This record gives sequence, structure tokens and C-alpha cells, in this order.
Amino acid sequence: MIEVLVVDDDFRVAEINAAYVGRVPGFRVAARAHTAAQALATLEQHRIDLVLLDHYLPDEPGLALIRRMRQAGHHADVIMVTAARDVATVRSAMRHGALQYLVKPFSFTGLRAKLEGYAALRRTVNAVGGRGEAGQEQVDRIFGALRPAGEPARTLPKGHSAPTADLVRRVLGEASAPLSAHEVAERAGVSRSTAQRYLKVLERAGRVALTLKYGDTGRPEHRYSWAVRG
Repeated sequence: MIEVLVVDDDFRVAEINAAYVGRVPGFRVAARAHTAAQALATLEQHRIDLVLLDHYLPDEPGLALIRRMRQAGHHADVIMVTAARDVATVRSAMRHGALQYLVKPFSFTGLRAKLEGYAALRRTVNAVGGRGEAGQEQVDRIFGALRPAGEPARTLPKGHSAPTADLVRRVLGEASAPLSAHEVAERAGVSRSTAQRYLKVLERAGRVALTLKYGDTGRPEHRYSWAVRG
């Protein structure tokens, strides 16, 4: 489970955001905080993977809190969830290392997309070796993992069809277990070579996870699953 700290000065908004988080598979709200001081105290007491952070806090701005977090050695990732929409604040959030920026007001769908992108990022980092070195292809996969799950067209090279890519996405998303290229082709109603081409593109973009199934003899079978569930 990805442990989340929800930080918002408005108690009602914090509860709504926490309820949204609880609806996304793989995420759990570990705590809520309504000031920067409460947030820092929570980080000292709990394992937190992700902070959903408002910028307008009563004791100090959210961006200042990120600086204090890093100075104190807290490495939790940050997604800004705030009404601050001026370009200067957005750019500062990027420089401070915020992974995503969600402007209030937003829907559950908007927050879910950010959380799913974050989950895909974690999976991709783990898949390419965690703390090891990464080549350009692996780096591209890591950065591409934050793209919204429902927008495969942005990752497609010339000559590939967005509807076909979305069809492959739906087949994998509805599957209860990883599928082979042959199984994807059958369920999508396309040729095996077409399925393989799109699976390869989506895998390189970090949208599809590749695993190997080893049998008694011969080459291992490539099996694919959608990198974001929900």
C-alpha cells in the first residue's frame, strides 16, 4: 500500500480528499494534517510515501514546507493539491520537486489520474532496478510513467493509431492476470504482429508492465499487464 498524508488547512476539504484517496486501489490515508507543523510531526512519526499538499497553510506556505521536509531528511514524494494557480507558484513547485500539480476545485477523476500516474511511476522505477543505473530507454520510461493512463496517444510514434492503443489498454485493464501478445490479439480482434507492436510501444512508455514466464524448455514467454490499476 502507498501511505498518503493529506495536508489541507480546511478540515472539510481534507476529509473529502482523504475519501477520494481511499477510493483508489493501492492507496491508504495514513494521516491528515492541517498545518505545516502538524505535517512535519506526522512525517517524524509515520512512514509516508506521498504527501498531498495544499500551498495555503496557516503557519507557512506549502512550498516552504517541502524545503523543510528535505532539510529534515524526509524523502516522501509530493503532489501539490491547491487553489494556487499563478505561474510563479507552479514553477516554484516544479523547482522544489513536486511530481504533480492539481488545481482546486477538482473531481475525483482528476485526483485519481494523478494517483494512478504516481503508482505507475513507482512500478516503473522498481521495474528498471530501483537504485541501479538506468539507460536512456529506462529514463524515458520513468518520466513517461506520470502521463495520464487514459491518454496513450501522447506516447505513440508516427504510424500508430490512438484507438488501437486504447483498445489494447482496455484489454489489459480488464484482464485479471498478465496476457501474452497472442491473448491480447485475440481479445482485441487484431493480428498478433499488431498487438506486439503496440505492446512494445506502450511498454517503452511505461504504460505496460512486462514480465517473463519461464517454462520447462525454450524461451520465456513475454506477458503484459497494464501498469496502472483502478
